[in-house]
Amino acid sequence: MINSKGKTAENRFIRYFVQFIHPALYRFHSRHYLRSTFKKRFMKKLRKTIKWTVITLLVIIGGLAIIVVARQDIKYEAPYPNITASTDSAIIARGKHLVYSSAHCIDCHNKQNSDSLIHLGQEVPLSGGVVFELPLGKIYSKNITPDKSTGIGSYSDGEIARALRYGVHPNGIAVFDFMPFHNTSDEDLTAIISYLRAQKPVNNKVPNHELNAIGMAVNAFMIKPVGPTGEVPKSVERDTTAVYGKYLALSVAECSGCHTKRNLAGEFIGEPFAGGNEIDGFITPNLTPDSSGKIFNWGKEMFIERFRMGKLIPKSPMPWNSFKRMTDDELTAIYHFIKTLKPVNTAEVKK
Repeated sequence: MINSKGKTAENRFIRYFVQFIHPALYRFHSRHYLRSTFKKRFMKKLRKTIKWTVITLLVIIGGLAIIVVARQDIKYEAPYPNITASTDSAIIARGKHLVYSSAHCIDCHNKQNSDSLIHLGQEVPLSGGVVFELPLGKIYSKNITPDKSTGIGSYSDGEIARALRYGVHPNGIAVFDFMPFHNTSDEDLTAIISYLRAQKPVNNKVPNHELNAIGMAVNAFMIKPVGPTGEVPKSVERDTTAVYGKYLALSVAECSGCHTKRNLAGEFIGEPFAGGNEIDGFITPNLTPDSSGKIFNWGKEMFIERFRMGKLIPKSPMPWNSFKRMTDDELTAIYHFIKTLKPVNTAEVKK
């Protein structure tokens, strides 16, 4: 039995609970309930947003992937140059000189030691199969011997000339522009094709390019036929002038292709001959007549002497062993042309 004092204490506790603790608990519970409800609604909306964002991105990516795959074999139109291969021994000899030296075809289309074969008096088989591991994927050089099943034996002279001058394969697909003979004279292009026709056929099936996702995207949207800039000369006088040197450097040896910075699609984005391309771990040097240039202090004799040494660094991407076969007149002409270039200071870039 509870006495009056105990009852009074109980009543006080009840009043205190009702007046103070219960409202506080109610308010706490209400705030907790509101926060919990808001959190649940927010998380539900967030999950819904993420879900539809992921679905939208997957649809976009899937759509782009379908477009990229569909654009891998786009066909292009390009004119067929009026070029006909010759059986004249002098023309074939000129073609062989270009292929073995300034045009450096043997550097990319031959897997054997070309110096050893030439020293033994043997022909260098241009049967391709050399793999280039690039940011785009694996690119394989083609078999350019006159083999009818695996080489260029089934192509017409016009189809070969179109591939070299416009970058369009006989099947109409644009080729990767690694052999840009767009402005090579008709005379020299005829000589090159004449020599290619005169080779011994080699049966060697080369794998197709193995492009990664970046390579497929570049091929789908950026690789297109290029073609000549201006009128292509019928022939070019061979001498030691800067004019002939410019022709060799831009239209045959393609010095600018490595010594002018380019993007993934091969488009020039840097100052001409100022270097800056990264190839196989090497940064191509600045060739302009600026004090920051690689050959600023080189005289003509030193320039020629360096080329005669051939490749000194085994993994260098520079085709030294082909270029060392150029004549003194050809190297002199290129030297004179380089001296006419606009000086570009790349010292700040190197820092």
